[in-house]
Amino acid sequence: MASPFPGMDPYLEGSQWMSVHAQLASVLVRQLNPQSLPRFIALQTRRFVRERPDGEGILIGDNYPDVFVHRQQPSRPGGQTLGTLVPPLRMTTIMRTPVPHVTVTIRDVEHHHLVAAIEILSPTNKRGEGRREYLRRRDRFLGSDVHLLEIDLLRKGRRVPMEEPLPPAPYFVFLSRADQRPVTEVWPIMLDQPLPEIPVPLLPGNADARLDLQSALTTVYDEYGLNYLIDYSKPPKVQLSPEEDAWVDEHLRAAGLRP
Repeated sequence: MASPFPGMDPYLEGSQWMSVHAQLASVLVRQLNPQSLPRFIALQTRRFVRERPDGEGILIGDNYPDVFVHRQQPSRPGGQTLGTLVPPLRMTTIMRTPVPHVTVTIRDVEHHHLVAAIEILSPTNKRGEGRREYLRRRDRFLGSDVHLLEIDLLRKGRRVPMEEPLPPAPYFVFLSRADQRPVTEVWPIMLDQPLPEIPVPLLPGNADARLDLQSALTTVYDEYGLNYLIDYSKPPKVQLSPEEDAWVDEHLRAAGLRP
């Protein structure tokens, strides 16, 4: 069963997103390599950010907590001290969880030179320390000769910084060509629109590759059976505008997915 939405499926923005994120990167590589080889090759690279459940991101390697232990001997009646420390409570601590982030990179096969980076943003990229880490990484790309393509299919969190205010839209694609900075090509995407085809620049003298984002998302949805994990009779986990909520309800009723 295909996704009932013409473009981005807002139900994928919840607990399914990290699976979608990883698989979408894989499908983009499969789209790019037939266009790019043998001169260029697209690869997946992975790094990890540690994230607290409350959403504050912590980079792996930055976790050096100060430890202070205070022991107090419980007393028996009459002032006698117990020989064994008995905790009055047993509770569950909050652990920092490693969250994988996959980047698609395009390299020149002959010299292994990095030509372009494609970042599919995740919630950790858009909040807390994870966002700060991502902006540092982004600045390194923007200060180099590497093209940067950013795909933001999440309405939650903060957008990448721009000089001008972005138009109201739930989803965006940003393309920063190395030879045109600071000018950035921007695709605002509405909920009722298909995802666009996006050019992927390579080295001078080579034609842009092309990414069909809608085809890629549809492939992920179909190949991994995401429809079995989604209950369309309930609202999505993300907050929609009143207009979007009404459109989603009407759209899902027409598709027979809501009574």
